[in-house]
Amino acid sequence: MVDTTPPDGETLREIAARHNRAYDTLRAQWSRHPDWPAPIGKRGRSYVYDPAAVDAAIAAHFTRGTAAFEPGRLYTAREISELTGISAATIRSDVSRNRWPAPDDTSQMANRWTGTTITTALTGRRHDPRTAGSA
Repeated sequence: MVDTTPPDGETLREIAARHNRAYDTLRAQWSRHPDWPAPIGKRGRSYVYDPAAVDAAIAAHFTRGTAAFEPGRLYTAREISELTGISAATIRSDVSRNRWPAPDDTSQMANRWTGTTITTALTGRRHDPRTAGSA
């Protein structure tokens, strides 16, 4: 007798939803990475993947580590970049587009943000692992 039970696992759309990412990002970029796990079967026309293997690949290659910022300390965009992997240019660009908070201190040559402000800004970012499901 042929087993017709679909394999346990998740489709790329389900993985994208669980990790709060666009399906096209997973389909066109992440799933083409050499370390992306092989499918464990199919559900309808979609491949399914082992969630634990997917989570391991995402943690290893597609998420930034969580940096600990001292709440009252002031950080420059360059220091934030070194601790988070978000480029200083991206931070400056996001400030001008109101996607990153205004600096807490502008009295020096470089704008600076407190650790509390940075932590709040990172929590709201799409790429932050603390808000991206189980990764």
